[in-house]
Amino acid sequence: MTPADADTVVDLPTTTARFDIEGMTCASCAARIQRRLNKIDGVEATVNFATGSARVDHPTGVSVSDLAGQVAAAGYRAIARDEHGGSTHVGHADHDGGTDHNGGGHDHMSHGGDAADLRHRLRVSALLGIPVIALAMIPALQFDNWQWLSLTLAAPVVIWGAWPLHVATVRNARHLATTMDTLVSIGITAAFGWSLYALFLGHAGMPGMRHGFSFTLDRGDAPSSIYLEVAAGVTVFLLAGRYLEARSTREAGAAMRALAEVGAKEATLVVDGRERTVPVGEVAVGDLVVVRPGGKIPVDGTVEDGRSSVDASVVTGESVPVDVGPGDRVVGASIVVDGTLTVRATTVGADTQIAQIAQLVQRAQEGSAGLQRIADTISAFFVPVVLGLAVVTLAAWLLAGGGVSAAFTAAVAVLIIACPCALGLATPTALMAGTGRGAQLGVLIRGQEALERAGRIDTVVLDKTGTVTTGVMTLVDVVPAAGVDTDELLRTTAAVEARSEHPIARAIVTGAAARSDGDLPAVRDFSAEPGRGVRGSVDGRAVVAGRLRWLQDEGLSADDAIVRAVSDAESSGATAVVAGWDGVVRGVVVVSDEVKTSSAEAIAAFRELGLTPVLLTGDNEGAARTVAARVGIDEVIAGVMPADKASVVQSLRRDGARVAMIGDGVNDAAALATADLGLAMGTGTDAAIESSDITVMSGDLASAVDAVRLARATRRTIHANLFWAFAYNLAALPLAASGLLNPMFAGAAMAFSSVFVVTNSLRLRRFR
Repeated sequence: MTPADADTVVDLPTTTARFDIEGMTCASCAARIQRRLNKIDGVEATVNFATGSARVDHPTGVSVSDLAGQVAAAGYRAIARDEHGGSTHVGHADHDGGTDHNGGGHDHMSHGGDAADLRHRLRVSALLGIPVIALAMIPALQFDNWQWLSLTLAAPVVIWGAWPLHVATVRNARHLATTMDTLVSIGITAAFGWSLYALFLGHAGMPGMRHGFSFTLDRGDAPSSIYLEVAAGVTVFLLAGRYLEARSTREAGAAMRALAEVGAKEATLVVDGRERTVPVGEVAVGDLVVVRPGGKIPVDGTVEDGRSSVDASVVTGESVPVDVGPGDRVVGASIVVDGTLTVRATTVGADTQIAQIAQLVQRAQEGSAGLQRIADTISAFFVPVVLGLAVVTLAAWLLAGGGVSAAFTAAVAVLIIACPCALGLATPTALMAGTGRGAQLGVLIRGQEALERAGRIDTVVLDKTGTVTTGVMTLVDVVPAAGVDTDELLRTTAAVEARSEHPIARAIVTGAAARSDGDLPAVRDFSAEPGRGVRGSVDGRAVVAGRLRWLQDEGLSADDAIVRAVSDAESSGATAVVAGWDGVVRGVVVVSDEVKTSSAEAIAAFRELGLTPVLLTGDNEGAARTVAARVGIDEVIAGVMPADKASVVQSLRRDGARVAMIGDGVNDAAALATADLGLAMGTGTDAAIESSDITVMSGDLASAVDAVRLARATRRTIHANLFWAFAYNLAALPLAASGLLNPMFAGAAMAFSSVFVVTNSLRLRRFR
């Protein structure tokens, strides 16, 4: 489909297609494909050179074949990925030839290319090319007719070793385009072609010919000068650099591949009481699966039977196994440590949590924003500029009387040193390494936009419940009235609360079960008063439990000690449940949402990062202040309804703060979306992932600190990569043009710059 044809599909619903792109050799290739796809109305494409992939959001009226056709028209091949991660060939690499440009092999040497092919070409080229370099650099080795041996050794290197470069150059020329490979191919071809001229038509082929070697331009007469070491050396250095890039980029994407492979491949289904093993893709929602010790849970689901410790570190980053039993939720790819579990599948396939994590990481690694778009634009237009600069350099040396040999050498050096491969690798390799490492630690970063925002925030707003605190009510104290047995008070209160589904009631019942043996007394005539409490008959006594004011309204009397106990509990941020019977309040049961053990340390760490913490909660001022004091937060905004949290965040931003919001991703979805940086805690639900920029799979606030640190470290790495890539080109071009750089060393420096960028990015894999 051409841009003109797309007018009728602009307003149609959109979908996403993913492609593996074959034939890309540099960032300018990716930029050209991206520009071509984005010319189609309604299409938004991101092409990633480092991963060799494209993500295309397109109207449903634009087919996958239409998109692949546009890629083919640009001179490349698109291989569509199906929803299960497989590949389907839907486009050819160009319209005027077969599906392969080099007779059946891969013609690209991109960083996602065939590392084995690169290694083979490198080994053969190095074996032949190193003697050529040695003969040129060491005059003592130059025997009679040594130049003809150099030609014999250099020819396979220049023709076969650099063949993918030449093919890419010709293919792009047919489409009236240039890439970074164009620069190197022209440089190698020019050096080799000049050497052939000098050997066969000049004086260089005469027996007894000798010449020295210089790091700068200090060569003899043009007809006597050969550049076989330049042609062979540049090829060897380029192959070495790209082979190292391919290996390193594969390492950078190792976490993504590990996520794709981490799930169970088979499941043991229970059907009519019998077990049978099936591929995991055959498990449906509602099925029962059995997982034995050491096995991976194949689905997200709920435990129906059995108890075990479960290692969910692959999902949450937490190394300590969690005990689960009937009714508990488990996630796919977790490992059953001991015991056997029967799990009812609630989510399968691409909807499981681990699959969503993999999709999110993939989406982040496919992204492109800000500085990377600038780098891609520069790369796309840089090649024609450099070709022009090489011509100007040649002409300037000739006009200045520098000689044909020096002029030619300077022009070749300009072509080779200017190749801006490092620019195209600077951002995507760091993003791959950073997001991949984050996934291993249970930290999901949505992409470069999140990284850029993480570096700018100065204020961190924290939701209280479930973020700073555990979000789970627990029994913390039992205060009996004078003459009342503590155990009797707790058992009687728990008995009447056992019929309620309220979280406070569950905390009391759980606490009573932990403190005493035996079953709770039976309850009759149970009823609940919403917002007040519960009542029921226990052992023939009419028991009432709830708020003190309600019990007093019901005619139960309370002494000063009880009133004081209630006041003390509420002032500390806890909840006081008052219980009584026979007209008298018998005591107070205190429950509280406990502060997480890591919260105070995490708040201190946020301060070390230069962030101002703010506690945001719907609780009353007293309870909020108590929690804030325990964790070291000075600024508290209390009594805020969930619907108003976004307004509070917006108000802070209007006052000049750059705000990161940390919440559970469900109640706080609007606030997360409103903040400069949304960071969701907890289980990684759809709401958390979709509303936040960063998702922390564990509930540990310390992991949120790690998330900010990792985001900042990745951002610093991207900036460092781009700086060195730009600085390298800017510094080296004048040296090459002025004759201070031998073309062979220009090739080595160019290859090193790319390897440096990738290696620098790989440091993120060691982030702790």
